[in-house]
Amino acid sequence: MTNIISALLRVFTLILLLHVGLSHGHADSSHSRGPSDAKSKVAIVLHGGAGTILKKNLTPELEREYRNTLRRALDAGYTKLLSGKSSVEAVKAAIVILEDSPLFNAGRGAVFTHAGKNSLDASIMQGDDLSAGTLAGVHRVKNPILLADKIRTDSEHVMMTGEGAEEFAKEHQVDLVAPKYFFTERRWQSLQKAQSGDASQTKLSHDDAENFKYGTVGVVALDVSGVISAGTSTGGLTNKRYGRVGDSPIIGAGNYANSECGVSATGHGEFFIRAVVAYDICALLSYQKMTIQDAADEVIQTKLRAMGGNGGVVGLDAQGNIMMSFNTPGMYRASIDRTGNAEIKIFKDR
Repeated sequence: MTNIISALLRVFTLILLLHVGLSHGHADSSHSRGPSDAKSKVAIVLHGGAGTILKKNLTPELEREYRNTLRRALDAGYTKLLSGKSSVEAVKAAIVILEDSPLFNAGRGAVFTHAGKNSLDASIMQGDDLSAGTLAGVHRVKNPILLADKIRTDSEHVMMTGEGAEEFAKEHQVDLVAPKYFFTERRWQSLQKAQSGDASQTKLSHDDAENFKYGTVGVVALDVSGVISAGTSTGGLTNKRYGRVGDSPIIGAGNYANSECGVSATGHGEFFIRAVVAYDICALLSYQKMTIQDAADEVIQTKLRAMGGNGGVVGLDAQGNIMMSFNTPGMYRASIDRTGNAEIKIFKDR
């Protein structure tokens, strides 16, 4: 009998130890912030420019190409987030896809200035420490968003321009290319039309006419650590002169991120600068306790429209709530929220 009781006690003790071990294991995993549970913590939203984007002006093939490129950019950023990478890395990964595409007015697809050159601007901001890097007026930087981040991390400055920015890029191994890399026939013809005075004719393609003043790409992301980052990149304004710089590289105007909110903008840059659009949206969220969507609509649909400015914004808040707002007929846009739901839209309603 004693042997039986001893055996039963040993079995009971083994079961008890096994139960404690399993419980301990579950407790540890519930606090993990690694890739395994990243999906419920991360979110990303992006845009590829706003303007007179109408379905009648896009062939099915071109529409499909736009949607596919938006999807590739979205997936590139989201994959970074799911693997536990920072929101800055996600922003860069997505924007590089858009900069490398001739479809969007940034990087490879940048529009031409009055002098027939491509002049590129970009900015990036990390919300938890408010670090930022911006650049304007570069002509040889393959991916301006990567240079913007190098300025953020490896420089005591926030903004660099022109030849100085390109010298910094060379010193920090950021890829430089010959100016001809940025030449696309589509953008060149847009410049010819703008200079000929034909921009008011309805026969122009969907990204001509009013769109001579629109076109930017941007991304806002939330990572597993709860850090929000935002980035924006553009070729600026078709036919621009005098070294004109728009809102895209201006922190607070075309781009902004803090611990509560991130915004990237696209549109008529002069108005976005004057209205400090990106910061204004985050300020309404912080100080007026508005939702990020309501704050964006207040600025874009009411304030900006009253000033005569057109364009749009995308963004998200610390809870991963996605925001998209624009007062133009369309905006290239895409997002994946914290439930993993993906959305890609071009026109007003789809």
